[in-house]
Amino acid sequence: MKFIRYIPAFLRNKYLLAGTAFAVWMIFFDRNDFFTQYDRLQELKALEKSKTYYSDQIARERKSLEELRNNPAAIEKYAREQYGMKRENEDVFVVINPAKNQSQP
Repeated sequence: MKFIRYIPAFLRNKYLLAGTAFAVWMIFFDRNDFFTQYDRLQELKALEKSKTYYSDQIARERKSLEELRNNPAAIEKYAREQYGMKRENEDVFVVINPAKNQSQP
């Protein structure tokens, strides 16, 4: 019991010891520790970003759908761009960018 005299009084305080033990347990060993909470916060931010992106995409698609329903010129433009359709006496040339098509050595 002689070694107890050499420990400072504030380190022998049972409340300080209990509080320190609790803090260490909560930061490192608990199921919801600090590092897990940080990872979850990062995941939440990424999900909110993707939610914003997809909401914007849905709004754009709804706008283009409404335009396709009401505008015959938009239907023709969409058919030409997406499906490569053409009028009867018209030639269509498809240009392929060689920088994108690097499958051949």
